Amino acid sequence: MGEKRILCVGLVCLDIISVVERYPAEDSDTRCLSQRWQRGGNASNTCTVLALLGAPAAFMGSLAPGHAADFILSDFQRRSVDVTHLVWQSRGETPCACCLVNCRTGSRTVTLHDTNLPDVTAADFERVDLSQYKWIHWEGRNASEQVKMLQRVEAHNRGVPAVERVATSVEVEKPRPELYQLFSHGDVVFVSKDVARELGFPSAAEAVRGLFKRVRPGATLICAWGEAGADAMGPDEELLHADAVAPERVVDTLGAGDTFNAAVILALSRGRPLAAALNYGCQVAGRKCGVHGYDGIV
Repeated sequence: MGEKRILCVGLVCLDIISVVERYPAEDSDTRCLSQRWQRGGNASNTCTVLALLGAPAAFMGSLAPGHAADFILSDFQRRSVDVTHLVWQSRGETPCACCLVNCRTGSRTVTLHDTNLPDVTAADFERVDLSQYKWIHWEGRNASEQVKMLQRVEAHNRGVPAVERVATSVEVEKPRPELYQLFSHGDVVFVSKDVARELGFPSAAEAVRGLFKRVRPGATLICAWGEAGADAMGPDEELLHADAVAPERVVDTLGAGDTFNAAVILALSRGRPLAAALNYGCQVAGRKCGVHGYDGIV
Protein backbone atom coordinates (compact mmCIF):
# COMPACT_ATOMS: atom_id res chain seq x y z
CA MET A 1 0.00 0.00 0.00
CA GLY A 2 1.12 3.56 -0.71
CA GLU A 3 1.42 6.39 1.75
CA LYS A 4 -1.87 7.52 3.25
CA ARG A 5 -3.11 10.95 2.24
CA ILE A 6 -3.08 14.27 4.05
CA LEU A 7 -6.47 16.01 3.96
CA CYS A 8 -6.78 19.81 4.21
CA VAL A 9 -10.16 21.31 5.12
CA GLY A 10 -10.89 24.98 4.42
CA LEU A 11 -11.08 27.59 1.69
CA VAL A 12 -10.47 27.42 -2.01
CA CYS A 13 -10.88 30.58 -4.04
CA LEU A 14 -9.78 32.17 -7.29
CA ASP A 15 -6.78 34.49 -6.92
CA ILE A 16 -6.32 37.13 -9.60
CA ILE A 17 -2.73 38.24 -9.10
CA SER A 18 -1.21 41.40 -10.52
CA VAL A 19 2.55 41.88 -10.16
CA VAL A 20 3.41 45.59 -9.93
CA GLU A 21 6.68 47.50 -9.89
CA ARG A 22 5.53 49.44 -6.84
CA TYR A 23 2.34 49.67 -4.83
CA PRO A 24 0.05 52.10 -6.69
CA ALA A 25 -1.30 55.32 -5.26
CA GLU A 26 -5.03 55.50 -4.64
CA ASP A 27 -7.08 56.70 -7.64
CA SER A 28 -4.17 56.10 -10.02
CA ASP A 29 -4.05 54.28 -13.35
CA THR A 30 -1.00 52.08 -13.89
CA ARG A 31 0.12 49.02 -15.80
CA CYS A 32 1.11 45.81 -14.05
CA LEU A 33 4.19 43.79 -14.99
CA SER A 34 2.24 40.55 -15.24
CA GLN A 35 -1.10 39.06 -14.27
CA ARG A 36 -2.24 35.50 -13.67
CA TRP A 37 -5.08 33.42 -12.31
CA GLN A 38 -4.09 31.11 -9.47
CA ARG A 39 -6.00 28.71 -7.25
CA GLY A 40 -5.89 30.20 -3.76
CA GLY A 41 -7.19 29.80 -0.22
CA ASN A 42 -5.12 28.66 2.75
CA ALA A 43 -6.11 24.98 2.77
CA SER A 44 -5.99 24.84 -1.03
CA ASN A 45 -2.48 26.34 -1.11
CA THR A 46 -1.30 23.92 1.55
CA CYS A 47 -2.50 21.06 -0.67
CA THR A 48 -0.53 22.50 -3.60
CA VAL A 49 2.68 22.59 -1.60
CA LEU A 50 2.15 19.13 -0.12
CA ALA A 51 1.69 17.73 -3.63
CA LEU A 52 4.81 19.51 -4.91
CA LEU A 53 6.80 18.09 -1.99
CA GLY A 54 5.71 14.58 -2.90
CA ALA A 55 2.88 13.95 -0.43
CA PRO A 56 -0.49 12.51 -1.48
CA ALA A 57 -2.83 15.44 -0.74
CA ALA A 58 -6.60 15.80 -0.63
CA PHE A 59 -8.83 18.87 -0.28
CA MET A 60 -12.22 19.33 1.38
CA GLY A 61 -14.08 22.60 0.92
CA SER A 62 -16.97 24.28 -0.86
CA LEU A 63 -17.40 25.34 -4.47
CA ALA A 64 -20.23 26.84 -6.52
CA PRO A 65 -20.63 25.92 -10.20
CA GLY A 66 -19.24 28.42 -12.72
CA HIS A 67 -16.17 29.50 -14.64
CA ALA A 68 -14.08 30.05 -11.50
CA ALA A 69 -14.90 26.55 -10.25
CA ASP A 70 -13.98 25.06 -13.64
CA PHE A 71 -10.54 26.69 -13.43
CA ILE A 72 -10.09 25.58 -9.81
CA LEU A 73 -11.01 21.97 -10.55
CA SER A 74 -8.65 21.87 -13.51
CA ASP A 75 -5.81 23.18 -11.36
CA PHE A 76 -6.47 20.67 -8.59
CA GLN A 77 -6.25 17.97 -11.25
CA ARG A 78 -3.01 19.42 -12.63
CA ARG A 79 -1.49 19.19 -9.14
CA SER A 80 -2.87 15.66 -8.53
CA VAL A 81 -4.81 16.84 -5.46
CA ASP A 82 -7.72 14.54 -4.63
CA VAL A 83 -11.09 16.37 -4.50
CA THR A 84 -13.36 13.46 -3.58
CA HIS A 85 -14.71 15.45 -0.62
CA LEU A 86 -15.28 18.73 -2.42
CA VAL A 87 -18.80 19.95 -1.55
CA TRP A 88 -20.87 21.59 -4.28
CA GLN A 89 -23.17 24.26 -2.87
CA SER A 90 -26.52 25.23 -4.38
CA ARG A 91 -26.26 28.83 -3.20
CA GLY A 92 -23.50 31.39 -3.06
CA GLU A 93 -20.57 32.06 -5.36
CA THR A 94 -16.98 30.84 -5.44
CA PRO A 95 -14.87 33.42 -3.54
CA CYS A 96 -12.41 35.57 -5.47
CA ALA A 97 -9.34 37.43 -4.20
CA CYS A 98 -7.60 40.28 -5.99
CA CYS A 99 -3.92 40.28 -5.06
CA LEU A 100 -1.26 42.93 -5.69
CA VAL A 101 2.31 41.64 -5.45
CA ASN A 102 5.04 44.29 -5.22
CA CYS A 103 7.99 42.83 -7.14
CA ARG A 104 10.47 45.10 -5.33
CA THR A 105 9.58 43.98 -1.81
CA GLY A 106 7.57 40.80 -2.38
CA SER A 107 4.72 42.18 -0.27
CA ARG A 108 1.23 40.98 -1.08
CA THR A 109 -1.93 43.02 -0.59
CA VAL A 110 -5.13 40.97 -0.77
CA THR A 111 -8.77 41.96 -1.04
CA LEU A 112 -11.04 38.93 -0.72
CA HIS A 113 -14.65 38.84 -1.77
CA ASP A 114 -15.64 36.11 0.69
CA THR A 115 -19.09 35.41 -0.71
CA ASN A 116 -22.13 33.82 0.89
CA LEU A 117 -20.86 30.36 -0.06
CA PRO A 118 -21.50 28.03 2.92
CA ASP A 119 -18.54 26.28 4.48
CA VAL A 120 -18.43 22.51 4.78
CA THR A 121 -20.17 21.19 7.88
CA ALA A 122 -19.69 18.39 10.37
CA ALA A 123 -22.45 16.53 8.50
CA ASP A 124 -20.38 16.76 5.30
CA PHE A 125 -17.35 15.50 7.22
CA GLU A 126 -19.26 12.39 8.34
CA ARG A 127 -18.79 11.07 4.80
CA VAL A 128 -15.00 11.09 5.14
CA ASP A 129 -13.48 7.62 5.58
CA LEU A 130 -10.91 8.41 8.25
CA SER A 131 -8.99 5.20 7.60
CA GLN A 132 -7.81 6.69 4.29
CA TYR A 133 -5.89 9.54 5.95
CA LYS A 134 -2.87 9.83 8.19
CA TRP A 135 -3.23 13.58 8.87
CA ILE A 136 -6.11 16.06 8.64
CA HIS A 137 -5.49 19.81 8.75
CA TRP A 138 -8.16 22.47 9.35
CA GLU A 139 -7.91 26.11 8.29
CA GLY A 140 -9.92 27.88 10.99
CA ARG A 141 -13.22 29.13 9.53
CA ASN A 142 -16.60 27.94 10.87
CA ALA A 143 -14.99 26.88 14.11
CA SER A 144 -18.04 25.43 15.88
CA GLU A 145 -18.57 22.97 13.04
CA GLN A 146 -14.86 22.27 12.80
CA VAL A 147 -14.69 21.40 16.50
CA LYS A 148 -17.32 18.70 15.83
CA MET A 149 -15.17 17.36 12.99
CA LEU A 150 -12.13 17.26 15.26
CA GLN A 151 -14.13 15.51 17.97
CA ARG A 152 -15.11 12.84 15.45
CA VAL A 153 -11.42 12.21 14.71
CA GLU A 154 -10.63 12.15 18.43
CA ALA A 155 -13.35 9.52 18.98
CA HIS A 156 -12.04 7.49 16.05
CA ASN A 157 -8.51 7.59 17.45
CA ARG A 158 -9.64 6.27 20.82
CA GLY A 159 -10.95 3.11 19.14
CA VAL A 160 -7.99 2.15 16.94
CA PRO A 161 -4.37 1.09 17.54
CA ALA A 162 -1.80 3.89 17.74
CA VAL A 163 -0.44 3.15 14.26
CA GLU A 164 -3.90 3.74 12.75
CA ARG A 165 -4.63 7.05 14.48
CA VAL A 166 -5.15 10.15 12.38
CA ALA A 167 -2.97 13.12 13.36
CA THR A 168 -4.71 16.51 13.37
CA SER A 169 -3.69 20.14 13.04
CA VAL A 170 -5.52 23.46 13.07
CA GLU A 171 -4.57 26.92 11.85
CA VAL A 172 -5.78 29.93 13.83
CA GLU A 173 -4.90 32.70 11.40
CA LYS A 174 -7.57 35.39 11.65
CA PRO A 175 -7.94 37.41 14.89
CA ARG A 176 -11.57 36.41 15.39
CA PRO A 177 -12.53 35.26 18.91
CA GLU A 178 -14.83 32.50 17.62
CA LEU A 179 -11.77 30.79 16.14
CA TYR A 180 -9.95 30.64 19.47
CA GLN A 181 -11.94 27.56 20.56
CA LEU A 182 -9.74 25.64 18.08
CA PHE A 183 -6.70 26.15 20.32
CA SER A 184 -7.84 23.27 22.53
CA HIS A 185 -8.11 20.81 19.64
CA GLY A 186 -5.55 19.28 17.32
CA ASP A 187 -2.22 17.59 17.82
CA VAL A 188 -0.56 20.64 16.25
CA VAL A 189 -1.85 24.22 16.45
CA PHE A 190 -0.52 26.91 14.10
CA VAL A 191 -1.16 30.43 15.40
CA SER A 192 -0.49 33.41 13.16
CA LYS A 193 1.50 36.55 13.84
CA ASP A 194 -1.72 38.59 13.47
CA VAL A 195 -3.53 36.57 16.13
CA ALA A 196 -0.51 36.65 18.45
CA ARG A 197 -0.31 40.43 18.18
CA GLU A 198 -4.06 40.81 18.71
CA LEU A 199 -3.68 38.79 21.92
CA GLY A 200 -0.86 41.03 23.11
CA PHE A 201 2.29 39.11 22.22
CA PRO A 202 5.14 41.02 20.50
CA SER A 203 7.12 37.98 19.29
CA ALA A 204 6.71 34.35 18.29
CA ALA A 205 8.58 33.14 21.37
CA GLU A 206 6.35 35.10 23.75
CA ALA A 207 3.24 33.99 21.85
CA VAL A 208 4.21 30.34 22.12
CA ARG A 209 5.00 30.65 25.83
CA GLY A 210 1.84 32.64 26.57
CA LEU A 211 -0.60 30.60 24.49
CA PHE A 212 0.73 27.12 25.22
CA LYS A 213 -1.66 26.77 28.16
CA ARG A 214 -4.56 26.97 25.67
CA VAL A 215 -3.60 23.83 23.74
CA ARG A 216 -4.60 20.41 24.99
CA PRO A 217 -2.12 18.21 26.88
CA GLY A 218 0.35 16.56 24.54
CA ALA A 219 -0.17 19.05 21.72
CA THR A 220 2.34 21.24 19.88
CA LEU A 221 2.01 25.00 19.31
CA ILE A 222 3.77 26.72 16.40
CA CYS A 223 4.02 30.42 15.53
CA ALA A 224 5.74 31.74 12.39
CA TRP A 225 6.83 35.38 12.40
CA GLY A 226 7.96 36.17 8.86
CA GLU A 227 11.55 37.42 8.69
CA ALA A 228 11.99 36.63 12.40
CA GLY A 229 11.60 32.91 11.78
CA ALA A 230 9.35 30.58 13.75
CA ASP A 231 9.04 29.24 17.28
CA ALA A 232 7.37 26.15 18.67
CA MET A 233 6.74 24.23 21.84
CA GLY A 234 5.89 20.53 22.04
CA PRO A 235 4.76 18.23 24.85
CA ASP A 236 8.15 18.51 26.58
CA GLU A 237 7.55 22.29 26.85
CA GLU A 238 10.97 23.13 25.39
CA LEU A 239 10.92 26.35 23.37
CA LEU A 240 12.37 25.80 19.90
CA HIS A 241 13.34 28.41 17.30
CA ALA A 242 14.17 28.26 13.60
CA ASP A 243 15.63 31.20 11.70
CA ALA A 244 13.94 32.41 8.55
CA VAL A 245 15.72 31.43 5.34
CA ALA A 246 15.75 34.39 2.98
CA PRO A 247 15.93 33.84 -0.77
CA GLU A 248 18.44 35.75 -2.85
CA ARG A 249 15.62 38.14 -3.71
CA VAL A 250 12.10 38.29 -2.24
CA VAL A 251 9.60 38.49 -5.09
CA ASP A 252 6.31 36.98 -3.87
CA THR A 253 5.25 36.28 -0.28
CA LEU A 254 1.67 35.33 -1.22
CA GLY A 255 1.08 31.89 0.31
CA ALA A 256 4.33 31.79 2.29
CA GLY A 257 2.47 30.94 5.50
CA ASP A 258 0.53 28.15 3.80
CA THR A 259 3.83 26.85 2.42
CA PHE A 260 5.39 26.86 5.89
CA ASN A 261 2.41 24.95 7.32
CA ALA A 262 2.55 22.35 4.54
CA ALA A 263 6.26 21.70 4.97
CA VAL A 264 5.97 21.36 8.75
CA ILE A 265 2.97 19.03 8.45
CA LEU A 266 4.77 16.86 5.91
CA ALA A 267 7.91 16.61 8.03
CA LEU A 268 6.00 15.75 11.20
CA SER A 269 3.77 13.26 9.35
CA ARG A 270 6.91 11.42 8.25
CA GLY A 271 8.27 11.21 11.77
CA ARG A 272 10.81 14.02 11.78
CA PRO A 273 11.50 15.75 15.14
CA LEU A 274 9.80 19.07 15.81
CA ALA A 275 13.04 21.07 15.54
CA ALA A 276 13.80 19.55 12.13
CA ALA A 277 10.24 20.15 10.94
CA LEU A 278 10.41 23.78 12.03
CA ASN A 279 13.66 24.32 10.12
CA TYR A 280 12.26 22.55 7.06
CA GLY A 281 9.18 24.79 7.15
CA CYS A 282 11.35 27.90 7.15
CA GLN A 283 13.53 26.56 4.33
CA VAL A 284 10.63 25.77 2.01
CA ALA A 285 8.79 29.01 2.86
CA GLY A 286 11.99 30.91 2.06
CA ARG A 287 12.27 29.24 -1.34
CA LYS A 288 8.65 30.11 -2.03
CA CYS A 289 9.28 33.81 -1.34
CA GLY A 290 11.93 33.79 -4.05
CA VAL A 291 9.59 32.63 -6.84
CA HIS A 292 6.23 33.68 -8.25
CA GLY A 293 3.64 31.05 -7.47
CA TYR A 294 4.73 27.62 -6.26
CA ASP A 295 6.45 25.70 -9.06
CA GLY A 296 9.95 26.80 -8.10
CA ILE A 297 9.91 25.58 -4.52
CA VAL A 298 11.29 22.14 -5.42
